[in-house]
Amino acid sequence: MYGLLNRSGLSRAPYEVEQCRTKKLFMSAQQASVLECERHLFNLKFAVKDLERNAKKSEKEERVEKTKCKKAIQKGNTEGARIHAENAIRQKNQSLNYLRMSARVDAVASRVQSAVTTRRVTQSMAGVVKAMDAAMKSMNLEKISSLMDKFESQFEDLDVQSSYMENAMSQTTTTTVPLNEVDSLMHQVADEAG
Repeated sequence: MYGLLNRSGLSRAPYEVEQCRTKKLFMSAQQASVLECERHLFNLKFAVKDLERNAKKSEKEERVEKTKCKKAIQKGNTEGARIHAENAIRQKNQSLNYLRMSARVDAVASRVQSAVTTRRVTQSMAGVVKAMDAAMKSMNLEKISSLMDKFESQFEDLDVQSSYMENAMSQTTTTTVPLNEVDSLMHQVADEAG
């Protein structure tokens, strides 16, 4: 019918159609992967907010327990004061644990965000390169110019997103803070408090 056969003995047209179908399936699988990563990213960000909310709640409960402890001491109820003091310490530790977990999850979310952004930019650049190839073949200068503008715009967006990610990573990576600076600040605050 078409006259030309490929290696398997099928005519070229159906073989090329099958390749196009496979390519479309692959592209939709990549897009599905990006969407899945974005869904996970949303869930991670939601978890960070939830952990921060729980940390604030624990801090509030710690203050309430401290107040109860103070009142119990004023009434001479040392056993009750001890119980409230233990509860306050437990709430403080729980708050710190929530904050630590929040920072860790936020760091993971930042890495996922970076991966999603990189994947998007890579896909966009691949599309731009293909379009540029097509434009170069036709040598349509207007089309080449518009593609170059789009490419520059995407690169600027990448720079902005990269700087945002670097900033977020430096803020969430609490383990890189020098311990001597932390100790110095704690002593300074303790001196000011009396």
